[in-house]
Amino acid sequence: MPSNTELTIHLLVQITAILAACRITGLVLRRVGQTQVAADMVAGFLLGPTLLGAALPGVFHWLFPASLVLHGTGGQAVTVTHPAMTVLYELGQLGLVLYMFLVGLSFNTAALVGHVRRSVVVSLTGVAVPVLLGGVLGWVLAGRHDFFPAGIAHWQGALFFGSALAITSFPMLARIIYESGLSGTRIGTVALACAAFDDAVAGILLAVVISTATGNPAVAAIALGGTVGYVLVMVGPGRHAARGLARWAGRDREVRPEALVVVTGIVLLCAALTEQLGVYAVFGAFVAGTVLPRGELTGQLRRWLEPTTVYLLLPMFFVYAGLNTRLSLLLTPSVAVVLAGTILVAFTGKAGACYLACRVQRFGHREAASLAVLMNARGLMELILLSIGLEKHLITPATYTVLAVMTVVTTLATSPLYQRIQRRGRPPARADGTAGDERAVPRSMAPVP
Repeated sequence: MPSNTELTIHLLVQITAILAACRITGLVLRRVGQTQVAADMVAGFLLGPTLLGAALPGVFHWLFPASLVLHGTGGQAVTVTHPAMTVLYELGQLGLVLYMFLVGLSFNTAALVGHVRRSVVVSLTGVAVPVLLGGVLGWVLAGRHDFFPAGIAHWQGALFFGSALAITSFPMLARIIYESGLSGTRIGTVALACAAFDDAVAGILLAVVISTATGNPAVAAIALGGTVGYVLVMVGPGRHAARGLARWAGRDREVRPEALVVVTGIVLLCAALTEQLGVYAVFGAFVAGTVLPRGELTGQLRRWLEPTTVYLLLPMFFVYAGLNTRLSLLLTPSVAVVLAGTILVAFTGKAGACYLACRVQRFGHREAASLAVLMNARGLMELILLSIGLEKHLITPATYTVLAVMTVVTTLATSPLYQRIQRRGRPPARADGTAGDERAVPRSMAPVP
């Protein structure tokens, strides 16, 4: 077993390599209109077994050791996950939780009030159609053990695949909306609301699959009931308590240093609670961010947490997710065909359904197309779902790779497609219905940069 000193040295080298890869990838992809978060996701795949592992296998296996063989007193060998990878995983999870809290701080719930009906219609359509189309594909694949382990029923495979295609990555979308100048517009507001709803539904559907696969139906009931209860408590007594916390934190641009620690501790506990309930830990952190009253406290929290979270911790998750992706599996003709079908269903099911729903809600063609493209970004939340599915033995590496590549394709396509749609026509309308100006973005509305 490596000593604490050895693990520390290993972690420091890992972080250096990860940060360098992310920044270099960002410099390259920024030239084609991609965000840094998208670049971090791509860098995670580049550091995985397909590129680094194939080009420099010795460096790859030393940098990211997958397992460790321990010898017991009786001479029996036991293979366990290498502690260096466990540390990397936990750092990535911490980055996810804090990032979603920051996104919650930036979510303008007041601007959503006038668009509740439209958001609900688009959200339901954007979930129902991908779940249906993806479910058909998952049902077919569930009979093949190269895509789903033995013991996974057809309907469970259908539900997992449908959930994967229904997701819109809230944090990734928030970043794209900010950098595209859509903060405070009707498109940006509705898109963020729909993404939050879609991710919550996908989390509940995943809990259903896990509960049935493990033979414990209580897991799904706890996930659904716990999610509803948590939201009700947070928007009721939790919001009132948050106001008191903000008053105690200080006034006149002075924030007690201990208040920052207290709020961070509360956020981590909220994340732990929703994780225990069977829903993503990031969901609990996001809701905690939305109920905190805006003011100097939230501004100070952003200044305190953003740099470390966005530029140091979050890339750890992308790299860990990339390590599970084996693009060499795509050389198998059957896997390549499934990938092509999955990408086609992902675009038509999510973007197509959202476009039609927007048109029914009397959005203009250009505005509906913009929203549909934005809703097709899966990114971060998709990788979370896939990581959980692989960890719980719900899917095989082939399915993980197919859905991970689909995630990269749909996410990287979002910004260029949106920019192409916006080349002609007026700027998007503001959330209050007035004419928009993409050059003037209210900083109070801006998601985490």
